[in-house]
Amino acid sequence: MGFTTANSTRVQKLRRLLTLLALLLCSAMPSYSQEAEKQEQQQADAPDSHDPETFFPHPDKRYWVSGQINFIFQTNPPFDAAYSGTNSFRNRYEKATSRVMTLFTGLKLNDSTELLVSVEETGGRGLSDALGLAGFVNLDVVRNPDLGQAPYLARAMLHKVFALSKNKVEVDRGPLSGFTQLPARRIEFRFGKFSLADFFDLNTVGTDSHFQFLNWTIDNNGAWDYAADTRGYTVGAIVAYESPTWGFHFAEALMPTVANGIDLQWNLRRARAENFEFILHRGLVSRNGVIRLLAYNNSANMGIYRIANQNFLAGLTPTPEITAHPLQVTGKYGFALNIEQQLNSWVSAYGRFGWNNGRTESYAYTEVDQSVQLGLGFYGNGWKRKFDRAGIAFVSNAIKRDHQQYLALGGLGFLLGDGGLTYGRENIFESYYTAHVWKGLYLGPDVQHINNPGYNRVRGPVFVGGLRVHLEF
Repeated sequence: MGFTTANSTRVQKLRRLLTLLALLLCSAMPSYSQEAEKQEQQQADAPDSHDPETFFPHPDKRYWVSGQINFIFQTNPPFDAAYSGTNSFRNRYEKATSRVMTLFTGLKLNDSTELLVSVEETGGRGLSDALGLAGFVNLDVVRNPDLGQAPYLARAMLHKVFALSKNKVEVDRGPLSGFTQLPARRIEFRFGKFSLADFFDLNTVGTDSHFQFLNWTIDNNGAWDYAADTRGYTVGAIVAYESPTWGFHFAEALMPTVANGIDLQWNLRRARAENFEFILHRGLVSRNGVIRLLAYNNSANMGIYRIANQNFLAGLTPTPEITAHPLQVTGKYGFALNIEQQLNSWVSAYGRFGWNNGRTESYAYTEVDQSVQLGLGFYGNGWKRKFDRAGIAFVSNAIKRDHQQYLALGGLGFLLGDGGLTYGRENIFESYYTAHVWKGLYLGPDVQHINNPGYNRVRGPVFVGGLRVHLEF
C-alpha cells in the first residue's frame, strides 16, 4: 500500500516550505570570518562548563565507557474529580518509583568514524501507570509497564563525520560521540537505532530528565509526535550539516506498527517519519543563544478523529474507537520552534512552541496538538556550587476540536480517556533543584502543579512532589 494522494500533496507542500526557509536563513547568515570573531566574544561570555562530575574519569581513549542510574520517587495527594474513567489520572493518594539504568559504550574506528552502543534497563511504574495526563510527570517512565525489566538494546549506531573545512573546533566527549575535535564545517551521518530526541529539539535548559525537568512536555515539545517505540527509540538515519553559524538536520525513521507500540513497521510504504531541523547559532540578543525550527511528517496506520466520532454518532461503534478502521496510510505533520537564550553567566531562558494538524490520532509520543512553554535554567556557578542546577518552567498544552469531541464522547486514546470531557487547556508548572552531593551522586526535589489534567476542567488541580537520585559513572 502506498501513500495517499492527499498525503503526498502535504509532503510536497512541507518540502517547498522548508526550501523557502532554508533560503531565508542562508540569506541572513553573516560571513564565516565575522562569525568567528563573534564566537570568540561569546566564549568569553559563556558560563562555566555544566558537564556533570562522575565517579570515574573518562580519559581520551579510542573507547568510551560510562553509565548512569536515575531513580525518581513521586507522590500525589487526593484531589477533586467530578468523574473518572479508564485512562484517568487517579484522584486518590498515590506514590511510585521509577528506575532507569544505562551502560554507554563507544569505539572510535578512526578519526572520523565510531560505533556507539548502549544497553538499558528500566523498572518501577509511574503514577497512575502513566495515564491521564498529556504532560505526564515523569519522562523516565515506560508507558507499557508490562514489558518487563530485562535489559534491552537502546542504541546501536554508526557515526561518520565528513570534513568540509580544515579548521577544527573543540567538542566535549560523551555517550553520543567520543570525538574531542571536529571540523568546524562538516557533514555527520548516523545510522542505526537511536532516539530522535537525542539529536532534535535540544536545548541546555529543558532536555535532560536526569538533571533537569521531569515532565514530558517540558523536556520535549509535546506537539512533536516523534517516531519511537514504547521505550522512545526508533531505527533510521540522520544526516546533519554543521557550521559555526548554522546547521541543518534531516532524519528518516521508522514508526511503530500501532499507537504506542513496541514493534516498528519496517515497510516504508506503510509507515515512516521525516524530520527536518534548521539551527541558527544566534540568540535574540547579543549573548549566546540558539534558534531551532523543526518540521516533521509522519505516515502510519493512524485513525482520523472526525471519522471515529461520525461512526459512533451513526451507531456503527458502541463508543468512539480511533483504531476501528481498515489498514490505511494517513499523515500527521507539524512544526516546532525552540529558542534558547543565555541571559548571563549563570542564567539561561528558553521557550518552545509546537503545533500539529491534529486530525489523525496521537500515535507515538503524547496526546498534544499544540504546546507553548517558557522556562529558566540556573547554574550553580552563580552561587559557588558549580555542579548544581535549578529550573522553573510553565507549559500549556491543547488538542484540536475533533480530538476534544472524541474524548468528550467517551473515546480512549493511548494516554487519555475520562469517559467524558469538559475541555480546558492542560496547564503545568514545574520547578526543580539538583544538588551535587559527592563525585557522581546528585539529589534533588521536584514539584509539579497541573491544572485541568487530561484537558478536563472538572478534575484537579493535581499536585505532584518528587525526589530524584542520580548516579553518574
